[in-house]
Amino acid sequence: MTITIIGLGLIGGSLCKAIKARTPHICYGVNRNPAVLESALRDGAIDRGFFLEERLPESDVYVVCFHPRGTIDYIEQRAGEFAPGSLVLDVCGVKSEVVKRAEKALSTHNVSFLGTHPMAGREFSGYDYSLPTLYEGASIVLTPTAESRQEDVELVKGLARELGFGRIVATAPEEHDRIIAFTSQMAHVVANAYVKTPMLERHGGFTGGSFQDMTRVARLNADMWTELFLMNRGPLLEEVDNIILHLGEYRDALASGDEKRLRALLQDGSDRKIRSLEPGDN
Repeated sequence: MTITIIGLGLIGGSLCKAIKARTPHICYGVNRNPAVLESALRDGAIDRGFFLEERLPESDVYVVCFHPRGTIDYIEQRAGEFAPGSLVLDVCGVKSEVVKRAEKALSTHNVSFLGTHPMAGREFSGYDYSLPTLYEGASIVLTPTAESRQEDVELVKGLARELGFGRIVATAPEEHDRIIAFTSQMAHVVANAYVKTPMLERHGGFTGGSFQDMTRVARLNADMWTELFLMNRGPLLEEVDNIILHLGEYRDALASGDEKRLRALLQDGSDRKIRSLEPGDN
């Protein structure tokens, strides 16, 4: 099988490296920066490189690895260049709008589309930080629709297993966006807001694992996450409102010195976390 990865940043570069390290498939890379293509060729991550402005090569599968708006724009503008009968995938962290517009753009060209979201990443971006092991044990979410072909879903599941993903989840694009607002986007909102305190300048020597865990994703790509947040505004707003509500409960208990209420709030949160770790719930 021939796979073309379009956009060799952290996610795309890691896909290329994993494909060449773990599978027999041919892998082409498409990128704007010639230095990145040279690095990928030197690393053995791709079999051949193409500039972004060039016509797309013939492939069985294409994976577009841009931010959401860039992914939509690229697919809409280059829809006629994908090989007839091929499959196009994306890797965006939001799905509803991306899937809807990509399916519409490709439907008249005999090209299929399937939304995917690899649940893996790092604090750093760019090809230089890509890893062949980035996806080992990670989850990947597939978002098929009524327009999706079952053979395409099975093909992607098989490829995901080859690349080392540990869990494959299939759900509707809208459900993906509701859940991801809680599991990913809120974590970035909270971490980013958490570090906006004067105490950040005085924390040296006072931090442990809890601080590192809480703040790891505060360092982020502001352009990408702005797109993700705004494209999933409704579900994310619900989660932001929810945490504001609960933080208010803790604040009120502290302000009034209500020991019983504070203990109950803390116990409730702890119990919920424990229940979420029970088999079948995570």
